[in-house]
Amino acid sequence: MGAEVKIWNPVEVAEQASHDYDSQIHSSQLTIDPSLELPKMTPLVLNMCKDMFKAWADLNDSCFAVEKISGGITNLSAGFGAKWLGIFGNGMVQSFINAQTLSPSDMREPKLAAKIAKQLQRFHDVEIPGSKEPQLWNDVWKFFEKASVLEFDDSEMQKTYETISFKELHDEIVELKGLCDLLKSPVIFAHNDLLSGNIMINYEEDKLYFIDYEYASYNYRGYDLGNHFAEYAGFDCDFDLYPNINEQYHFFRHYLQPERPHEVSEKDLEALYVEANTFSLASHVFWALWGLIQAKMSPIEFDYLGYFFLRYNEYKRQKEKNFLLARTYLTGCKNE
Repeated sequence: MGAEVKIWNPVEVAEQASHDYDSQIHSSQLTIDPSLELPKMTPLVLNMCKDMFKAWADLNDSCFAVEKISGGITNLSAGFGAKWLGIFGNGMVQSFINAQTLSPSDMREPKLAAKIAKQLQRFHDVEIPGSKEPQLWNDVWKFFEKASVLEFDDSEMQKTYETISFKELHDEIVELKGLCDLLKSPVIFAHNDLLSGNIMINYEEDKLYFIDYEYASYNYRGYDLGNHFAEYAGFDCDFDLYPNINEQYHFFRHYLQPERPHEVSEKDLEALYVEANTFSLASHVFWALWGLIQAKMSPIEFDYLGYFFLRYNEYKRQKEKNFLLARTYLTGCKNE
């Protein structure tokens, strides 16, 4: 897969940043409560900026503009996202990424798909300190436990929720895990949420960025690939847009051998195709359960309960085909 990429701890990165930038960014002990309303937060942000950026210390407050933006963790160092410029009491300062997010349709464009594949290959070689235990099934079972005991105040939501057979869902997870385990997918550092909105590109500089690492962890390679392909469906969950075998093989060639994509063997392409599509079923289960929990917990106005059924029904629609694909492949491997 290539050379491993080291990810250093935040203090080391911040200290290095202070040497790399002319502005001499310093660490700060000041803290900011992110739950504050913007008018109350603004003076704290200004004080923190002046404390960290000494060249700004004497600037008038009118020189600053402060606003809240939504999003997850954008930084991972090693060239994948925003640069880590400094740290303060309960947060960090990152560089601005001069780029635009992709749309779901962008991801299937051949040149961009190749770029994403190459970047993902590099990402999977990242080395993160700590446990390297894959998190997929741990997270699935945690989600299952929470999702199976929910109660909704809304009577219609509760009625819909009660149509879900958690006994059936439990048995499906057990069966799926058993099949996935047989594929022996390599454990790598995975993004786990590589949808179009978490990929940015600067066309002028020809630079691609992965952002939002809140779900990143060590995980199965097949899951990260299958989950990415499931995101071709976009925000409308049009799973007819899931990439076909030719589109996946194009991606795999640039993932497995970025410099010599046409030298990838048919055997390697088939193996990765089986791996990714089997684990794509796990992606549907994972996000279906996530949707149930969000239906109860999230303040965002979105039909999370409906999202559960979209993902779980797609799992059931694809199960027979992908199970047969994996079992046929495994039988062939035994006979070789």
